Amino acid sequence: MHGKRWKPLLLLLALTLAGTGIQASATGIDGLWSTQDDKTHKPRGVVRIYEDHGEYFGKIVSSFDPRDALEICSPCSGAMHNKPVIGLVILRDMKRNGNDNDYTGGTIVDPDTGDVYKCKMSLEDGGAKLVVRGYIGMALFGRSQVWTRYTPPPALRETGGE
Repeated sequence: MHGKRWKPLLLLLALTLAGTGIQASATGIDGLWSTQDDKTHKPRGVVRIYEDHGEYFGKIVSSFDPRDALEICSPCSGAMHNKPVIGLVILRDMKRNGNDNDYTGGTIVDPDTGDVYKCKMSLEDGGAKLVVRGYIGMALFGRSQVWTRYTPPPALRETGGE
């Protein structure tokens, strides 16, 4: 009789642990993220974060405003100067910092100003939100944005769009 009582609890525990493992693997920063406009706080564009040789990069892949498709990064310097904003790699050289939730050591570019900032990021809400902080010197002197995971609408997924 005692064994029968434990079986449902053990099954529930096993399912809970299995679910936790699945969630942990699905909460990395790889994937699509919706950014927000600092002034209007409305969705602005989509950044694809990807891993390359242990470092993470982020490229602007689309915008919610069709006028942005023609925008170039005239204030940017170096190889990014006068390049289209769509396709610009704005996040570079980020490294996982000890766990799956914190990333540091890289830089982020503000395509509106061309300014380059040190960057740190952390996942929140089970991987649904990414807090991205750009700063100069110490992280205390900067600003943060909250990016949210982005899933393209079904019509775009079927055509392979962003």
